[in-house]
Amino acid sequence: MSEATEASVRAEVRAWLEANWSVDRGLVEWRNMLIDSGWGVPTWPTDWYGRALPIGLEAVVEEEFRRVGAVGVAKTGIRRLAAATLLAHGTPAQKERFLRRSLTGEDTWCQLFSEPGSGSDLAGAMTRAEFKGNRWVINGQKVWTTSAHHADWGLLLARTDWDAPKHQGLTYFVIDMHQPAVQVHPLRQMNGHASFNQVFFTDAEVPPENLVAGIGKGWAVATTTLMHERRGADGISRWGAASTRPGRIYDEERAEIATVMEPYKWYPQRAGRVDLILSRARETGAIADPVVRQEIAKVLTLAKTAEWTARRARAAQVQGRPQGPEGSLGKLIGSHVSRAAASVHTLISGADAMLAGPDGPHDGTIAEILISFPANSIAGGTDEIQRNIISERVLGMPKEPRTDNDRPFRDVPKNVVT
Repeated sequence: MSEATEASVRAEVRAWLEANWSVDRGLVEWRNMLIDSGWGVPTWPTDWYGRALPIGLEAVVEEEFRRVGAVGVAKTGIRRLAAATLLAHGTPAQKERFLRRSLTGEDTWCQLFSEPGSGSDLAGAMTRAEFKGNRWVINGQKVWTTSAHHADWGLLLARTDWDAPKHQGLTYFVIDMHQPAVQVHPLRQMNGHASFNQVFFTDAEVPPENLVAGIGKGWAVATTTLMHERRGADGISRWGAASTRPGRIYDEERAEIATVMEPYKWYPQRAGRVDLILSRARETGAIADPVVRQEIAKVLTLAKTAEWTARRARAAQVQGRPQGPEGSLGKLIGSHVSRAAASVHTLISGADAMLAGPDGPHDGTIAEILISFPANSIAGGTDEIQRNIISERVLGMPKEPRTDNDRPFRDVPKNVVT
């Protein structure tokens, strides 16, 4: 497929869909067919369920799927990050074990990175992994873990060497979330949802075959996960959306979204709901106010700029460039968009924006925007972290002075008792 053209790919995927797509199929059955055909992840290597298509042709495949309303593989949220990370760093046995079931949606995932004492400073993670007998034994705590309450597997970053510098003493694991030694406690958010969790490990076990990329290689693997997360941040407003079409496969997809994707149903509000601004301004009459119109123009311009920034990131993929720091640009501008959109929603709705539930505008959606958008400035790395990445890795500015990168981690001052 190295000489594939847009026309040839479009014709081939269209013919395959016409021969195989049916709303009466089961969701997992259909996804297995997609995986076997290579159209589920067409840019992946042919050895691992793909067709080795250039990144630029992925949009052509997606257009044909949308044209007939065909459901894709399960690659939203943490499942996408798990699959992308293991595709890049996993062993053949790990890929064989985890990739297909992640793409079918039969396995669900969570990301075990942040800790109470090391949120933005991810390399300061203190969860311990010690090799005892023939197993890795995990002790520690993670927090802000989306979907941990129903995850089958976790992407775990843990410290295996306390005498190495902080970035070099970390190792990446796949951990079974169903074992009794893993305790999950949901965290209730101010917007009423409970997407995040605290996770406690007390002598939890990981078999050696679930270590990813080698001992002490965890920071490089975690960076891959984060780059995919930040580059995908521009699609956050679409997470958790279900089709209203009739048919067995849509029924099963809606059931999946109502369970596996339930933690993400507030993500469109977290992104600011720019799509509601003009209709709200018209229905309230605020569109007649020149000051409001000016602010609307500003946020729509900013949102369009964010869209173009996302396209630039995709263009980098087309050119074969790996996931890089430019994802931080999209992540940061997404935060600005959500903040500006929330401000305009407040300007349009006035005090009504504070009304939750059916009493509020759009059944409380506007109020949910106002208490959800701050998450965009925190999740996936704070705005401050993104600015550091952009200044150092994109603009080439001098790095922020550090005193802890070359010292044994056990000697680095910490804000928790060790």
